[in-house]
Amino acid sequence: MTELIDAARTSKAWPFQEAQRLLKRYPDGVKPDGSSVLFETGYGPSGLPHIGTFQEVLRTTLVRRAFEALIGARPEDGKTRLVAFSDDMDGLRKVPDNVPNPQVLADNLHKPLSRVPDPFDAGFDSFAAHNNAMLRAFLDRFGFDYEFIAASDRYNSGAFDEALRQVLRKNDAILDIMLPTLREERRQTYSPILPISPASGKVLQVPVEVVDAEVGTIRFTDEDGTVVEQSALAGQAKLQWKVDWAMRWYALGVDYEMYGKDLTDSGVQSGKIVQVLGGRKPEGLIYELFLDENGEKISKSKGNGLTIEQWLDYGTEESLGFYIFPNPKSAKQLHARVIPRAVDDYWQFRERLTEQPLDKQLGNPAWHLLRVNGGFDGAEAPGAGDRLPVTFGLLLNLVGVLGAEADRDQVWSYLANYVDNADRASHPQLDALVTAALAYNREFVSPTMQRRPPEPNEAAALRLLDEVLARSDETTSAEDFQTQVYEIGKREEFGFDSLRDWFKALYQILLGSEQGPRMGSFISLYGVANTRALIADALDRA
Repeated sequence: MTELIDAARTSKAWPFQEAQRLLKRYPDGVKPDGSSVLFETGYGPSGLPHIGTFQEVLRTTLVRRAFEALIGARPEDGKTRLVAFSDDMDGLRKVPDNVPNPQVLADNLHKPLSRVPDPFDAGFDSFAAHNNAMLRAFLDRFGFDYEFIAASDRYNSGAFDEALRQVLRKNDAILDIMLPTLREERRQTYSPILPISPASGKVLQVPVEVVDAEVGTIRFTDEDGTVVEQSALAGQAKLQWKVDWAMRWYALGVDYEMYGKDLTDSGVQSGKIVQVLGGRKPEGLIYELFLDENGEKISKSKGNGLTIEQWLDYGTEESLGFYIFPNPKSAKQLHARVIPRAVDDYWQFRERLTEQPLDKQLGNPAWHLLRVNGGFDGAEAPGAGDRLPVTFGLLLNLVGVLGAEADRDQVWSYLANYVDNADRASHPQLDALVTAALAYNREFVSPTMQRRPPEPNEAAALRLLDEVLARSDETTSAEDFQTQVYEIGKREEFGFDSLRDWFKALYQILLGSEQGPRMGSFISLYGVANTRALIADALDRA
Protein backbone atom coordinates (compact mmCIF):
# COMPACT_ATOMS: atom_id res chain seq x y z
CA MET A 1 0.00 0.00 0.00
CA THR A 2 2.81 2.42 0.90
CA GLU A 3 4.51 1.74 -2.42
CA LEU A 4 1.29 2.55 -4.28
CA ILE A 5 0.76 5.78 -2.33
CA ASP A 6 4.34 6.89 -3.00
CA ALA A 7 4.03 6.13 -6.71
CA ALA A 8 0.64 7.87 -6.92
CA ARG A 9 2.01 11.03 -5.33
CA THR A 10 4.68 11.36 -8.03
CA SER A 11 2.58 10.23 -11.01
CA LYS A 12 2.15 12.63 -13.93
CA ALA A 13 -1.12 11.02 -15.07
CA TRP A 14 -3.77 13.75 -15.18
CA PRO A 15 -6.19 12.13 -12.65
CA PHE A 16 -3.37 12.08 -10.10
CA GLN A 17 -2.40 15.66 -10.95
CA GLU A 18 -6.00 16.71 -10.28
CA ALA A 19 -6.14 14.64 -7.11
CA GLN A 20 -2.93 16.29 -5.89
CA ARG A 21 -4.74 19.63 -5.87
CA LEU A 22 -7.36 18.13 -3.56
CA LEU A 23 -4.64 16.71 -1.35
CA LYS A 24 -3.17 20.21 -0.94
CA ARG A 25 -6.66 21.35 0.05
CA TYR A 26 -6.99 18.53 2.60
CA PRO A 27 -3.53 17.10 3.44
CA ASP A 28 -5.07 14.56 5.82
CA GLY A 29 -7.49 13.31 3.15
CA VAL A 30 -10.58 14.49 5.01
CA LYS A 31 -12.21 17.81 5.76
CA PRO A 32 -11.49 19.54 9.08
CA ASP A 33 -14.86 18.33 10.41
CA GLY A 34 -14.00 14.76 9.41
CA SER A 35 -16.59 14.55 6.64
CA SER A 36 -16.00 12.99 3.23
CA VAL A 37 -14.44 14.87 0.33
CA LEU A 38 -17.31 15.65 -2.04
CA PHE A 39 -17.15 15.37 -5.83
CA GLU A 40 -20.05 16.68 -7.92
CA THR A 41 -21.30 16.45 -11.49
CA GLY A 42 -24.25 18.47 -12.79
CA TYR A 43 -27.06 17.53 -15.13
CA GLY A 44 -29.72 19.65 -16.81
CA PRO A 45 -32.88 17.49 -17.15
CA SER A 46 -34.30 19.43 -20.09
CA GLY A 47 -33.01 16.53 -22.22
CA LEU A 48 -31.91 12.93 -21.92
CA PRO A 49 -28.40 12.02 -20.67
CA HIS A 50 -25.84 11.74 -23.45
CA ILE A 51 -22.17 11.07 -24.14
CA GLY A 52 -21.21 14.38 -22.51
CA THR A 53 -22.93 13.24 -19.32
CA PHE A 54 -20.95 9.99 -19.42
CA GLN A 55 -17.60 11.66 -19.94
CA GLU A 56 -18.12 14.11 -17.07
CA VAL A 57 -19.12 11.41 -14.58
CA LEU A 58 -16.32 9.13 -15.81
CA ARG A 59 -13.60 11.76 -15.60
CA THR A 60 -14.78 12.92 -12.17
CA THR A 61 -14.75 9.31 -10.98
CA LEU A 62 -11.20 8.87 -12.32
CA VAL A 63 -10.09 11.80 -10.17
CA ARG A 64 -12.04 10.44 -7.20
CA ARG A 65 -10.33 7.04 -7.45
CA ALA A 66 -6.94 8.71 -7.89
CA PHE A 67 -7.53 10.73 -4.73
CA GLU A 68 -8.42 7.56 -2.83
CA ALA A 69 -5.16 6.02 -4.00
CA LEU A 70 -3.24 9.08 -2.79
CA ILE A 71 -4.67 8.80 0.73
CA GLY A 72 -4.60 4.99 0.89
CA ALA A 73 -8.38 4.63 1.06
CA ARG A 74 -10.81 2.20 -0.50
CA PRO A 75 -14.28 3.10 -1.82
CA GLU A 76 -15.94 1.32 1.07
CA ASP A 77 -14.04 3.50 3.55
CA GLY A 78 -16.39 6.41 2.77
CA LYS A 79 -13.59 8.96 2.50
CA THR A 80 -15.11 10.32 -0.72
CA ARG A 81 -18.60 10.84 -2.15
CA LEU A 82 -19.83 11.58 -5.66
CA VAL A 83 -23.06 13.51 -6.12
CA ALA A 84 -24.92 13.60 -9.44
CA PHE A 85 -26.97 16.79 -9.15
CA SER A 86 -29.99 17.49 -11.34
CA ASP A 87 -30.96 21.16 -11.78
CA ASP A 88 -34.66 20.34 -12.16
CA MET A 89 -35.89 23.65 -10.72
CA ASP A 90 -34.68 25.39 -13.86
CA GLY A 91 -37.46 26.85 -15.99
CA LEU A 92 -38.30 25.10 -19.27
CA ARG A 93 -36.92 27.51 -21.87
CA LYS A 94 -37.90 25.77 -25.11
CA VAL A 95 -39.57 22.63 -26.41
CA PRO A 96 -36.99 19.98 -27.39
CA ASP A 97 -37.25 18.56 -30.90
CA ASN A 98 -37.10 14.91 -29.85
CA VAL A 99 -40.03 14.50 -27.46
CA PRO A 100 -43.58 13.25 -28.03
CA ASN A 101 -46.60 15.42 -27.26
CA PRO A 102 -44.68 18.69 -27.67
CA GLN A 103 -47.81 20.72 -26.95
CA VAL A 104 -47.71 19.50 -23.33
CA LEU A 105 -44.35 21.24 -22.98
CA ALA A 106 -45.38 24.29 -25.01
CA ASP A 107 -48.28 24.83 -22.59
CA ASN A 108 -45.86 24.81 -19.64
CA LEU A 109 -42.94 26.91 -20.84
CA HIS A 110 -40.97 28.71 -18.11
CA LYS A 111 -42.30 26.53 -15.33
CA PRO A 112 -39.74 24.56 -13.27
CA LEU A 113 -38.87 21.34 -15.09
CA SER A 114 -40.00 19.41 -12.02
CA ARG A 115 -43.48 20.95 -12.38
CA VAL A 116 -43.92 20.35 -16.10
CA PRO A 117 -46.06 17.30 -17.01
CA ASP A 118 -44.23 14.34 -18.53
CA PRO A 119 -44.76 14.40 -22.33
CA PHE A 120 -43.67 10.77 -22.53
CA ASP A 121 -46.76 9.74 -20.53
CA ALA A 122 -44.60 7.13 -18.83
CA GLY A 123 -46.07 7.36 -15.36
CA PHE A 124 -43.69 9.99 -13.96
CA ASP A 125 -44.83 13.02 -11.99
CA SER A 126 -43.03 15.46 -14.28
CA PHE A 127 -40.78 15.93 -17.31
CA ALA A 128 -37.81 16.26 -14.95
CA ALA A 129 -38.79 13.12 -13.01
CA HIS A 130 -38.76 11.18 -16.27
CA ASN A 131 -35.36 12.53 -17.31
CA ASN A 132 -33.94 12.11 -13.79
CA ALA A 133 -34.97 8.45 -13.90
CA MET A 134 -33.26 8.11 -17.27
CA LEU A 135 -30.11 9.68 -15.81
CA ARG A 136 -30.05 7.23 -12.91
CA ALA A 137 -30.65 4.27 -15.23
CA PHE A 138 -27.90 5.61 -17.48
CA LEU A 139 -25.36 5.89 -14.66
CA ASP A 140 -26.41 2.56 -13.16
CA ARG A 141 -25.90 0.92 -16.54
CA PHE A 142 -22.20 1.73 -16.29
CA GLY A 143 -21.92 0.83 -12.62
CA PHE A 144 -20.98 4.29 -11.35
CA ASP A 145 -20.94 4.79 -7.57
CA TYR A 146 -22.87 8.00 -6.93
CA GLU A 147 -25.60 9.69 -4.89
CA PHE A 148 -28.42 11.36 -6.78
CA ILE A 149 -29.71 14.75 -5.63
CA ALA A 150 -32.52 16.68 -7.33
CA ALA A 151 -32.67 20.45 -6.90
CA SER A 152 -36.45 20.24 -6.51
CA ASP A 153 -36.12 17.98 -3.48
CA ARG A 154 -33.69 20.38 -1.79
CA TYR A 155 -35.62 23.52 -2.65
CA ASN A 156 -39.09 22.17 -1.85
CA SER A 157 -38.12 20.43 1.39
CA GLY A 158 -36.42 23.51 2.78
CA ALA A 159 -32.99 21.84 2.82
CA PHE A 160 -31.60 24.81 0.86
CA ASP A 161 -33.42 27.43 2.96
CA GLU A 162 -30.45 28.48 5.08
CA ALA A 163 -28.27 28.80 1.99
CA LEU A 164 -31.04 30.83 0.33
CA ARG A 165 -31.19 33.14 3.35
CA GLN A 166 -27.46 33.67 2.92
CA VAL A 167 -28.03 34.61 -0.73
CA LEU A 168 -30.66 37.12 0.38
CA ARG A 169 -28.28 38.55 3.01
CA LYS A 170 -25.58 38.92 0.37
CA ASN A 171 -27.91 40.10 -2.40
CA ASP A 172 -26.16 43.46 -2.91
CA ALA A 173 -22.68 41.92 -2.92
CA ILE A 174 -23.79 39.36 -5.50
CA LEU A 175 -25.22 42.16 -7.67
CA ASP A 176 -21.85 43.92 -7.45
CA ILE A 177 -20.27 40.80 -8.95
CA MET A 178 -22.86 40.11 -11.62
CA LEU A 179 -24.06 43.50 -12.93
CA PRO A 180 -20.70 44.54 -14.50
CA THR A 181 -20.78 41.33 -16.57
CA LEU A 182 -24.22 42.05 -18.09
CA ARG A 183 -25.49 44.18 -20.97
CA GLU A 184 -27.26 47.40 -19.92
CA GLU A 185 -30.70 46.08 -20.88
CA ARG A 186 -30.19 42.91 -18.84
CA ARG A 187 -29.02 44.88 -15.81
CA GLN A 188 -32.40 46.55 -15.57
CA THR A 189 -34.23 43.29 -14.79
CA TYR A 190 -31.48 41.10 -13.30
CA SER A 191 -31.96 39.63 -9.86
CA PRO A 192 -30.01 36.79 -8.17
CA ILE A 193 -33.41 35.44 -7.00
CA LEU A 194 -36.00 34.17 -9.47
CA PRO A 195 -39.43 34.12 -7.84
CA ILE A 196 -42.01 31.59 -8.94
CA SER A 197 -45.28 33.28 -9.81
CA PRO A 198 -48.12 32.25 -7.48
CA ALA A 199 -50.52 32.86 -10.38
CA SER A 200 -48.86 31.14 -13.37
CA GLY A 201 -46.29 28.90 -11.69
CA LYS A 202 -43.59 30.28 -13.99
CA VAL A 203 -40.01 31.12 -13.04
CA LEU A 204 -39.88 34.92 -13.44
CA GLN A 205 -36.99 37.06 -14.67
CA VAL A 206 -38.00 40.25 -12.82
CA PRO A 207 -36.39 42.71 -10.39
CA VAL A 208 -36.71 41.50 -6.81
CA GLU A 209 -36.55 43.46 -3.56
CA VAL A 210 -35.33 41.65 -0.46
CA VAL A 211 -37.79 42.56 2.29
CA ASP A 212 -36.45 40.40 5.13
CA ALA A 213 -33.48 38.13 4.55
CA GLU A 214 -33.83 36.30 7.86
CA VAL A 215 -37.49 35.45 7.27
CA GLY A 216 -36.86 34.94 3.55
CA THR A 217 -39.40 37.49 2.30
CA ILE A 218 -39.10 39.10 -1.15
CA ARG A 219 -41.22 41.54 -3.16
CA PHE A 220 -41.69 41.65 -6.96
CA THR A 221 -44.20 42.56 -9.67
CA ASP A 222 -45.90 39.55 -11.26
CA GLU A 223 -46.62 39.21 -14.98
CA ASP A 224 -50.11 40.64 -14.57
CA GLY A 225 -48.79 43.75 -12.81
CA THR A 226 -49.70 42.60 -9.32
CA VAL A 227 -47.15 43.43 -6.63
CA VAL A 228 -46.47 40.21 -4.74
CA GLU A 229 -44.78 39.75 -1.40
CA GLN A 230 -43.92 36.12 -0.66
CA SER A 231 -41.26 33.83 0.73
CA ALA A 232 -38.26 32.86 -1.35
CA LEU A 233 -37.97 29.66 0.67
CA ALA A 234 -39.46 26.16 0.43
CA GLY A 235 -39.62 26.03 -3.36
CA GLN A 236 -41.26 29.42 -3.96
CA ALA A 237 -38.18 30.73 -5.79
CA LYS A 238 -34.97 29.52 -7.34
CA LEU A 239 -31.70 31.24 -8.16
CA GLN A 240 -30.10 32.49 -11.35
CA TRP A 241 -27.77 29.89 -12.86
CA LYS A 242 -24.43 31.27 -11.70
CA VAL A 243 -25.79 32.12 -8.26
CA ASP A 244 -27.50 28.74 -8.03
CA TRP A 245 -24.25 26.95 -8.87
CA ALA A 246 -22.39 28.88 -6.17
CA MET A 247 -25.18 28.30 -3.62
CA ARG A 248 -25.01 24.57 -4.34
CA TRP A 249 -21.25 24.51 -3.75
CA TYR A 250 -21.81 26.38 -0.50
CA ALA A 251 -24.79 24.34 0.75
CA LEU A 252 -23.42 20.90 -0.12
CA GLY A 253 -19.76 21.61 0.58
CA VAL A 254 -18.57 20.58 -2.90
CA ASP A 255 -14.80 20.09 -3.12
CA TYR A 256 -14.34 19.09 -6.76
CA GLU A 257 -16.33 19.73 -9.93
CA MET A 258 -15.10 19.86 -13.52
CA TYR A 259 -16.97 21.58 -16.33
CA GLY A 260 -16.77 22.31 -20.04
CA LYS A 261 -14.98 25.18 -21.70
CA ASP A 262 -18.33 26.77 -22.53
CA LEU A 263 -18.91 27.35 -18.79
CA THR A 264 -15.58 29.06 -18.15
CA ASP A 265 -17.17 32.46 -17.46
CA SER A 266 -19.86 30.89 -15.28
CA GLY A 267 -17.15 29.19 -13.22
CA VAL A 268 -15.34 32.49 -12.65
CA GLN A 269 -18.46 34.35 -11.49
CA SER A 270 -19.79 31.44 -9.41
CA GLY A 271 -16.37 31.16 -7.76
CA LYS A 272 -16.59 34.79 -6.65
CA ILE A 273 -20.16 34.36 -5.43
CA VAL A 274 -19.44 31.28 -3.31
CA GLN A 275 -16.72 33.24 -1.53
CA VAL A 276 -19.20 36.03 -0.81
CA LEU A 277 -21.53 33.40 0.67
CA GLY A 278 -18.75 32.24 2.96
CA GLY A 279 -17.79 29.09 1.09
CA ARG A 280 -14.89 27.97 -1.05
CA LYS A 281 -14.78 27.35 -4.78
CA PRO A 282 -14.25 23.66 -5.58
CA GLU A 283 -11.14 22.38 -7.26
CA GLY A 284 -11.70 21.24 -10.81
CA LEU A 285 -10.49 21.39 -14.38
CA ILE A 286 -12.05 22.98 -17.44
CA TYR A 287 -12.29 20.40 -20.19
CA GLU A 288 -12.49 20.86 -23.95
CA LEU A 289 -15.67 19.91 -25.79
CA PHE A 290 -16.19 17.15 -28.34
CA LEU A 291 -15.99 17.98 -32.05
CA ASP A 292 -17.50 16.17 -35.04
CA GLU A 293 -15.34 14.77 -37.83
CA ASN A 294 -15.33 18.19 -39.52
CA GLY A 295 -13.92 19.81 -36.41
CA GLU A 296 -17.19 21.55 -35.51
CA LYS A 297 -18.65 21.66 -32.01
CA ILE A 298 -21.13 18.86 -31.41
CA SER A 299 -24.67 20.10 -30.98
CA LYS A 300 -27.61 18.05 -29.73
CA SER A 301 -29.98 20.14 -31.83
CA LYS A 302 -27.90 19.64 -35.00
CA GLY A 303 -27.49 15.94 -34.36
CA ASN A 304 -23.86 15.95 -35.49
CA GLY A 305 -21.41 13.72 -33.69
CA LEU A 306 -22.02 10.32 -32.15
CA THR A 307 -24.42 9.16 -29.45
CA ILE A 308 -23.36 6.87 -26.65
CA GLU A 309 -25.79 4.24 -27.95
CA GLN A 310 -24.05 4.32 -31.32
CA TRP A 311 -20.63 3.93 -29.75
CA LEU A 312 -21.81 0.93 -27.74
CA ASP A 313 -23.37 -0.58 -30.87
CA TYR A 314 -20.06 -0.38 -32.74
CA GLY A 315 -17.56 -0.60 -29.89
CA THR A 316 -17.42 -1.19 -26.14
CA GLU A 317 -17.84 0.76 -22.92
CA GLU A 318 -14.12 0.27 -22.13
CA SER A 319 -13.07 1.63 -25.52
CA LEU A 320 -15.24 4.71 -25.00
CA GLY A 321 -13.60 5.28 -21.63
CA PHE A 322 -10.18 4.79 -23.20
CA TYR A 323 -10.93 7.32 -25.94
CA ILE A 324 -12.14 9.86 -23.38
CA PHE A 325 -9.25 9.27 -20.95
CA PRO A 326 -6.36 11.25 -22.53
CA ASN A 327 -5.82 14.94 -21.80
CA PRO A 328 -9.26 16.40 -21.03
CA LYS A 329 -7.98 19.84 -21.97
CA SER A 330 -7.57 18.75 -25.58
CA ALA A 331 -10.58 18.69 -27.94
CA LYS A 332 -11.51 15.30 -29.36
CA GLN A 333 -13.28 14.47 -32.59
CA LEU A 334 -16.12 12.08 -31.92
CA HIS A 335 -17.21 9.99 -34.87
CA ALA A 336 -17.51 6.32 -35.80
CA ARG A 337 -14.14 6.01 -37.48
CA VAL A 338 -12.28 6.46 -34.19
CA ILE A 339 -13.92 3.39 -32.62
CA PRO A 340 -11.90 0.46 -34.06
CA ARG A 341 -8.56 1.89 -33.02
CA ALA A 342 -9.89 2.83 -29.58
CA VAL A 343 -11.02 -0.78 -29.03
CA ASP A 344 -7.67 -2.29 -29.99
CA ASP A 345 -5.56 0.34 -28.24
CA TYR A 346 -7.49 -0.22 -25.01
CA TRP A 347 -6.78 -3.94 -25.10
CA GLN A 348 -3.10 -3.36 -25.87
CA PHE A 349 -2.79 -1.15 -22.78
CA ARG A 350 -4.76 -3.63 -20.69
CA GLU A 351 -2.61 -6.58 -21.73
CA ARG A 352 0.53 -4.58 -20.95
CA LEU A 353 -0.46 -3.77 -17.36
CA THR A 354 1.01 -6.75 -15.52
CA GLU A 355 4.33 -6.42 -17.34
CA GLN A 356 4.80 -2.79 -16.28
CA PRO A 357 6.49 -1.47 -13.15
CA LEU A 358 4.12 0.30 -10.79
CA ASP A 359 4.98 3.84 -11.90
CA LYS A 360 4.19 2.93 -15.52
CA GLN A 361 0.96 1.21 -14.48
CA LEU A 362 -0.25 4.45 -12.92
CA GLY A 363 0.16 6.17 -16.29
CA ASN A 364 -1.66 3.39 -18.12
CA PRO A 365 -5.29 4.34 -18.95
CA ALA A 366 -6.39 0.74 -18.31
CA TRP A 367 -5.19 0.97 -14.69
CA HIS A 368 -7.56 3.87 -14.10
CA LEU A 369 -10.49 2.50 -16.11
CA LEU A 370 -10.40 -0.89 -14.39
CA ARG A 371 -10.81 0.88 -11.05
CA VAL A 372 -13.72 3.12 -11.96
CA ASN A 373 -16.33 0.88 -10.36
CA GLY A 374 -14.22 -0.86 -7.77
CA GLY A 375 -11.62 1.52 -6.45
CA PHE A 376 -8.09 0.15 -6.27
CA ASP A 377 -6.82 -3.05 -4.77
CA GLY A 378 -3.13 -2.89 -4.17
CA ALA A 379 -0.93 -2.70 -7.27
CA GLU A 380 -2.77 -5.35 -9.25
CA ALA A 381 -5.76 -4.28 -11.29
CA PRO A 382 -8.74 -6.63 -11.70
CA GLY A 383 -8.59 -7.90 -15.25
CA ALA A 384 -5.02 -6.69 -15.76
CA GLY A 385 -3.14 -8.82 -18.25
CA ASP A 386 -6.29 -10.04 -19.97
CA ARG A 387 -5.95 -10.25 -23.72
CA LEU A 388 -8.13 -10.84 -26.73
CA PRO A 389 -7.13 -13.73 -29.01
CA VAL A 390 -8.19 -11.65 -32.04
CA THR A 391 -7.95 -7.90 -32.49
CA PHE A 392 -11.02 -5.87 -33.34
CA GLY A 393 -9.30 -4.70 -36.52
CA LEU A 394 -8.79 -8.31 -37.62
CA LEU A 395 -12.42 -9.09 -36.83
CA LEU A 396 -13.52 -6.15 -38.97
CA ASN A 397 -11.40 -7.39 -41.87
CA LEU A 398 -12.87 -10.87 -41.53
CA VAL A 399 -16.43 -9.56 -41.38
CA GLY A 400 -15.68 -7.24 -44.29
CA VAL A 401 -14.77 -10.10 -46.64
CA LEU A 402 -17.73 -12.15 -45.40
CA GLY A 403 -20.08 -9.32 -46.40
CA ALA A 404 -23.05 -7.49 -44.94
CA GLU A 405 -25.09 -10.68 -44.56
CA ALA A 406 -22.57 -12.35 -42.23
CA ASP A 407 -23.82 -13.42 -38.81
CA ARG A 408 -22.30 -14.38 -35.46
CA ASP A 409 -22.34 -18.12 -36.15
CA GLN A 410 -20.48 -17.64 -39.40
CA VAL A 411 -17.84 -15.48 -37.76
CA TRP A 412 -17.35 -17.95 -34.93
CA SER A 413 -16.91 -20.77 -37.45
CA TYR A 414 -13.88 -18.88 -38.79
CA LEU A 415 -12.62 -18.04 -35.32
CA ALA A 416 -12.40 -21.79 -34.69
CA ASN A 417 -9.47 -21.80 -37.16
CA TYR A 418 -7.55 -19.38 -34.98
CA VAL A 419 -8.80 -19.44 -31.37
CA ASP A 420 -8.45 -22.28 -28.89
CA ASN A 421 -11.72 -23.38 -27.36
CA ALA A 422 -13.59 -21.09 -29.75
CA ASP A 423 -17.04 -20.76 -28.25
CA ARG A 424 -18.99 -17.76 -27.01
CA ALA A 425 -19.18 -18.87 -23.40
CA SER A 426 -15.40 -19.14 -23.12
CA HIS A 427 -14.80 -15.77 -24.75
CA PRO A 428 -17.66 -13.41 -23.79
CA GLN A 429 -15.63 -10.25 -24.43
CA LEU A 430 -14.65 -11.47 -27.88
CA ASP A 431 -18.26 -12.38 -28.59
CA ALA A 432 -19.31 -8.84 -27.73
CA LEU A 433 -16.76 -7.56 -30.23
CA VAL A 434 -18.07 -9.95 -32.87
CA THR A 435 -21.51 -8.38 -32.49
CA ALA A 436 -19.98 -4.88 -32.61
CA ALA A 437 -17.91 -5.75 -35.70
CA LEU A 438 -20.98 -7.04 -37.54
CA ALA A 439 -22.87 -3.81 -36.76
CA TYR A 440 -19.91 -1.61 -37.71
CA ASN A 441 -19.45 -3.48 -40.97
CA ARG A 442 -23.11 -3.20 -41.94
CA GLU A 443 -23.20 0.52 -41.23
CA PHE A 444 -19.81 1.82 -42.33
CA VAL A 445 -17.84 -0.77 -44.31
CA SER A 446 -20.05 -2.82 -46.63
CA PRO A 447 -21.97 0.13 -48.15
CA THR A 448 -18.78 1.70 -49.49
CA MET A 449 -16.39 -1.25 -49.82
CA GLN A 450 -14.53 -1.38 -53.13
CA ARG A 451 -11.68 -3.75 -53.92
CA ARG A 452 -9.50 -2.22 -56.57
CA PRO A 453 -7.97 -4.29 -59.39
CA PRO A 454 -4.25 -5.07 -59.05
CA GLU A 455 -1.56 -3.41 -61.15
CA PRO A 456 0.56 -5.79 -63.29
CA ASN A 457 3.38 -6.00 -60.73
CA GLU A 458 0.87 -6.53 -57.92
CA ALA A 459 -0.87 -9.27 -59.89
CA ALA A 460 2.48 -11.04 -60.36
CA ALA A 461 3.15 -10.87 -56.62
CA LEU A 462 -0.34 -12.19 -55.88
CA ARG A 463 0.22 -15.15 -58.20
CA LEU A 464 3.37 -16.05 -56.29
CA LEU A 465 1.51 -15.69 -52.99
CA ASP A 466 -1.17 -18.04 -54.34
CA GLU A 467 1.49 -20.59 -55.26
CA VAL A 468 2.99 -20.37 -51.78
CA LEU A 469 -0.42 -20.83 -50.17
CA ALA A 470 -1.14 -23.79 -52.44
CA ARG A 471 1.85 -25.54 -50.86
CA SER A 472 0.66 -24.65 -47.34
CA ASP A 473 -2.06 -26.17 -45.22
CA GLU A 474 -4.25 -25.16 -42.31
CA THR A 475 -1.60 -26.19 -39.78
CA THR A 476 0.81 -23.51 -40.97
CA SER A 477 1.21 -20.88 -38.26
CA ALA A 478 0.22 -17.26 -38.61
CA GLU A 479 3.87 -16.28 -38.14
CA ASP A 480 4.95 -18.55 -41.00
CA PHE A 481 2.26 -17.05 -43.25
CA GLN A 482 3.46 -13.57 -42.27
CA THR A 483 7.06 -14.44 -43.13
CA GLN A 484 6.03 -15.79 -46.52
CA VAL A 485 4.05 -12.64 -47.34
CA TYR A 486 6.95 -10.52 -46.11
CA GLU A 487 9.49 -12.32 -48.33
CA ILE A 488 7.35 -11.86 -51.44
CA GLY A 489 7.13 -8.12 -50.84
CA LYS A 490 10.94 -7.84 -50.63
CA ARG A 491 11.56 -9.40 -54.04
CA GLU A 492 12.96 -6.85 -56.48
CA GLU A 493 11.09 -8.12 -59.53
CA PHE A 494 7.79 -6.90 -58.11
CA GLY A 495 9.05 -3.33 -57.80
CA PHE A 496 7.59 -2.31 -54.45
CA ASP A 497 9.35 0.76 -53.09
CA SER A 498 8.76 -0.53 -49.57
CA LEU A 499 7.08 -3.38 -47.78
CA ARG A 500 4.47 -0.86 -46.72
CA ASP A 501 3.43 -0.46 -50.37
CA TRP A 502 3.02 -4.24 -50.68
CA PHE A 503 0.87 -4.55 -47.61
CA LYS A 504 -1.17 -1.52 -48.59
CA ALA A 505 -1.81 -3.16 -51.97
CA LEU A 506 -2.97 -6.37 -50.23
CA TYR A 507 -5.39 -4.39 -48.06
CA GLN A 508 -6.84 -2.43 -50.96
CA ILE A 509 -7.06 -5.35 -53.41
CA LEU A 510 -8.13 -8.21 -51.12
CA LEU A 511 -9.90 -6.46 -48.25
CA GLY A 512 -11.15 -3.22 -49.79
CA SER A 513 -9.49 -1.24 -47.00
CA GLU A 514 -6.78 1.37 -46.65
CA GLN A 515 -5.50 -0.34 -43.51
CA GLY A 516 -5.49 -3.89 -42.36
CA PRO A 517 -4.19 -6.59 -40.04
CA ARG A 518 -1.06 -8.67 -40.09
CA MET A 519 -1.72 -10.68 -43.23
CA GLY A 520 -0.38 -13.84 -41.64
CA SER A 521 -3.02 -13.58 -38.91
CA PHE A 522 -5.72 -12.89 -41.49
CA ILE A 523 -4.77 -15.91 -43.63
CA SER A 524 -4.71 -18.14 -40.56
CA LEU A 525 -8.14 -16.85 -39.47
CA TYR A 526 -9.83 -16.78 -42.88
CA GLY A 527 -8.28 -20.03 -44.06
CA VAL A 528 -5.91 -20.89 -46.89
CA ALA A 529 -8.60 -21.94 -49.36
CA ASN A 530 -10.69 -18.85 -48.73
CA THR A 531 -7.68 -16.55 -49.04
CA ARG A 532 -6.77 -18.19 -52.36
CA ALA A 533 -10.33 -17.56 -53.52
CA LEU A 534 -9.88 -13.84 -52.66
CA ILE A 535 -6.66 -13.81 -54.70
CA ALA A 536 -8.35 -15.54 -57.64
CA ASP A 537 -11.14 -12.99 -57.60
CA ALA A 538 -8.58 -10.16 -57.54
CA LEU A 539 -6.67 -11.64 -60.47
CA ASP A 540 -9.91 -11.89 -62.44
CA ARG A 541 -10.23 -8.11 -62.02
CA ALA A 542 -6.69 -7.44 -63.26
